[in-house]
Amino acid sequence: MKSQIVVLAVAIAVLLVTGAAMADTFGTGVSQFTIDFVPISGATNPTSGYGIVNHDYRMGAYEITNDQWDKFEAAYGPVRDCQSAYTGTNVPVDRVTWFEAAQFVNYLNTSTGNQAAYKFTGSTFTPWSATDAGYDASNPYRNTVAKYFLPTEDEWVKAAYWNSTTLQLQQWATKDGNTPTQAGWNFNANFTYATNPPGPWIVGSGSQELNGTYDMMGNDWEWMESPWTSGDYGVSSARGWRGSDWHNGAYSFAASYRDNWGYPWGETDSSGFRVASVPEPGSISLVIAGWLCLFAYAWQKGRQTA
Repeated sequence: MKSQIVVLAVAIAVLLVTGAAMADTFGTGVSQFTIDFVPISGATNPTSGYGIVNHDYRMGAYEITNDQWDKFEAAYGPVRDCQSAYTGTNVPVDRVTWFEAAQFVNYLNTSTGNQAAYKFTGSTFTPWSATDAGYDASNPYRNTVAKYFLPTEDEWVKAAYWNSTTLQLQQWATKDGNTPTQAGWNFNANFTYATNPPGPWIVGSGSQELNGTYDMMGNDWEWMESPWTSGDYGVSSARGWRGSDWHNGAYSFAASYRDNWGYPWGETDSSGFRVASVPEPGSISLVIAGWLCLFAYAWQKGRQTA
């Protein structure tokens, strides 16, 4: 009986510490789609630099795809002027401006009864002001009550590179810290590409990364919520890109590599985004319920052997 209890306890502990990817559902009917998230803990942090996030949150396990984008526009209405350069259903959406990505995120919130993350009048974006409910002076782009949002650079870096002890700065987002290979990540290795013809691959085609995500290295650059220059929260301020893409080398995968940005109205055929979220309260309840089941099981077995 003791060995059975230990097995159950370990299983529940694993769920608590690592979390399982959980999918949230959006839209209805033919426009319905899901987004998978993995939990990121705020309990430990780097001591300096990027990646310091004191709150728990969830990071999208995958980049947003053409299929998810198309279903969003089918429900919400047209948003983009350009179509994706790569038209596969489950490749990452590209040619999306920061403003357009923010409208996608707003739909995730408002379609599920939550507060919009970003302030738009029609398609015109402005930061939140001190007179708005949910205003945060340290980040006027994001409404504090929103459930879904674009990740800040700190949130993105932590999800990719933080291993609960160190930030894998000069290394990689791989689980073992070893150099990425083209079997696991989509990048250019001395003009040898991971796909033929070269381009983005289906999200999740490669290896799982350090904290349960895929393609935070390679495939497509990803928009950051935060401005490229710290504290510069202007409407048109440049935003950072992280993660590199399919036609850059692995040198640009390191957490210390910070050398790419774009204006929020800009778009390229090798940049997209992923979504982050606040923690799902239900996951904590599931863990507690699991422990209750464990103790009930142990108590029952104890009665039977008494």
